[in-house]
Amino acid sequence: MTTIPGVAPGAGAPVPTRRITPPDQVVPRKRPTIRDVAREAGVSYATVSRVLNGRDWVSPDAAQAVRAAIARTGYTANPHARSLATGRSGSIAFLLTEPQHLLFEDPNFSILLRGVAEALAQRELTLVLMIAGTPDERRRALTYLSGGHVDGVLVVSSHSGDPLLEQLVSADVPVVACGRALGHEQVISSVAADDCAGARSAVAHLIAAGRRRIATITGPLDTSGGVDRLDGYRDALRAADLPLDDLLITHGDWSRDGGAAAMRALLDVAPDVDGVFVASDLMAAGALAVLRDAGREVPGDVAVVGFDDSGLAATLDPPLATVRQPLERISDEMVRLISERVAGRAPVSVTIPTQLVVRASADLPAISARRRTGPPEPDHPNRAT
Repeated sequence: MTTIPGVAPGAGAPVPTRRITPPDQVVPRKRPTIRDVAREAGVSYATVSRVLNGRDWVSPDAAQAVRAAIARTGYTANPHARSLATGRSGSIAFLLTEPQHLLFEDPNFSILLRGVAEALAQRELTLVLMIAGTPDERRRALTYLSGGHVDGVLVVSSHSGDPLLEQLVSADVPVVACGRALGHEQVISSVAADDCAGARSAVAHLIAAGRRRIATITGPLDTSGGVDRLDGYRDALRAADLPLDDLLITHGDWSRDGGAAAMRALLDVAPDVDGVFVASDLMAAGALAVLRDAGREVPGDVAVVGFDDSGLAATLDPPLATVRQPLERISDEMVRLISERVAGRAPVSVTIPTQLVVRASADLPAISARRRTGPPEPDHPNRAT
């Protein structure tokens, strides 16, 4: 059988051929540079550099033009070259100083983590997640964080007396805390919801509903959220000339099980309790389960208000009245402040307002209906369905 070059056996048409360029003759595509981005965006080299390094003194229009040019040119930073040039790693740590299970159990942490990740990505920064809930984890975290692997640390759920914060400050690591950094307010930037005012509004709502034996389940009192929400509870009782009874104060650990244990303890020492302010939605979920098992109607017998307005709150039975803290805004502010601290600016503290969200567990008309003979009360302006 005779084979004709370029013609497949049994076919009458030539087979297409493709010339393969030897590897040593391939011309690599030139990697886009910052100058290419600047030319494409119509701005200076310095402006592109400021945008890439997360500087705040760039106009919104210029920053948008630079980001669009980066997308068009396909520019990606060379992290090793940037680190050598700037002395920075381009990474920020999200450090949770709680047991690992709380990262997955408490929805607040996942919301904060997602918000921080998005805000860092907008600044071309990398997120490093670290959990330091045990002494060994804290030791390893300190070694890593003080070794130049990150440019700054976002500390979530810091505890007073924890040497980790002091050690980070001593190692000149820029730190921003979620919540007041108890004992370190002058040297650590922080972003916090107005915990005291939020708690005050929750307890005032219960008082307005006619409740007089109002208890609270606090968070850990070595955290700013635990301390400030307890202060708000006490402030509201004083403002209404109601007595402060230590029997009505129990302590939790931010977990569902901790809230349940605290609620059982409350019912043992104060069976006449008719309202409870719980310092977190997750603990409130545990408290509601205990009240249900004890045959206490909510809100008829005991009204309950939580704190956070997490995704959990509206799914509980009954839906949980709560204090909303804007976690998305908190995460954005934390990233803004850590960028400022990395750039050498002085520590600052930011406090963000909260909002009472009324749901069935403390719905004002529903509570008052058992105790009044007058006409129905008007709807609460912040009542949620």
